[in-house]
Amino acid sequence: MDPEEVARLIRAGLPGAQVQVESPDRTHFSARVIAREFAQLRTLARHQLIYRTLGERMGREIHALSIEALTPEESGQR
Repeated sequence: MDPEEVARLIRAGLPGAQVQVESPDRTHFSARVIAREFAQLRTLARHQLIYRTLGERMGREIHALSIEALTPEESGQR
């Protein structure tokens, strides 16, 4: 998968989120996602929200995903 396609899927599932995705090989990805939906959620719940946006692609086209999930406040934005 293309990193921009992964970013598009995350944005579709978390409208308004700021998403950056990188991949050296199109199977292993790193994502930085900034979303208001993460407020009051623990890390695991944040990651689960992101995994849900990717659905069945996780484990198939996406073999590994490193996630940095932040609220706007945590990222230094307001």
